[in-house]
Amino acid sequence: MDDRGGSFVAVRRISQGLDRGNTCHSTSAELVTGSTAWLGRGLSCVCAQRRESDARPSFELTLSQEECLQRLQSRIDVPYDSSIPEHQESLRALWNAAFPEEELRGLISEQWKDMGWQGKDPSTDFRGGGYISLENLLFFAKKFPKSFQDLLRKQEGDRSVWEYPFAVAGVNITFMLIQMLDLEAVKPRTLVGATFVKFLAENESAFDLLYCITFKLMDNQWLSMRASYMDFNTVMKSTRRQLEKELLLEDLTQLEDVPSYKLLTQ
Repeated sequence: MDDRGGSFVAVRRISQGLDRGNTCHSTSAELVTGSTAWLGRGLSCVCAQRRESDARPSFELTLSQEECLQRLQSRIDVPYDSSIPEHQESLRALWNAAFPEEELRGLISEQWKDMGWQGKDPSTDFRGGGYISLENLLFFAKKFPKSFQDLLRKQEGDRSVWEYPFAVAGVNITFMLIQMLDLEAVKPRTLVGATFVKFLAENESAFDLLYCITFKLMDNQWLSMRASYMDFNTVMKSTRRQLEKELLLEDLTQLEDVPSYKLLTQ
């Protein structure tokens, strides 16, 4: 949580779900503004902080692993820039994947709130995750469309009255994974980070795939904990602990062997 405070947007779930054929957006979700920031700014709240004096080991990488990590780090370094046509097209593609039957009226539009952005301009929510957080959401929508739609529309399980906003929660997940895997370090300094790089060397889409696994695992934890929006950080911490345990299981040869991968459906 950002010590300076901020705002969040909670989505009140309506039992019949999102009605994409209705142009009156208030029928699909009611947006409520609060005074505690668990979204957008201060996303480091989902991870334990480390003192600079803490000693951490460094794991050696093969040349192939090092090159794959560097390419992923190059993606992480790219901020979202609403003036770049490629970024604009990716945002439009995300809308089309989420709501294929509804035409987007503009990259700045009240429509975006229906996806779980904090306001009418999604670009303001990418500060914590950068362009890769948009790429993650788009990968999820294309690779696992059923799971993506289930989470977007909150179609599974006994949901709380006040649900987490889908899209901004996705940005939180990107940020959490970058921290958990210590991806901004030159070399992995944790066992879970070193384990992930091995998967990355075998599959360049490993980060995107792990994102999908994590999003679904987070929602599963959300339901099992019977959480509401003020419990989001607690759910994220629980998700991180479970994910670390699963990544460190023996006999994993690919991310598809991670137990929570089975939660995903295409």
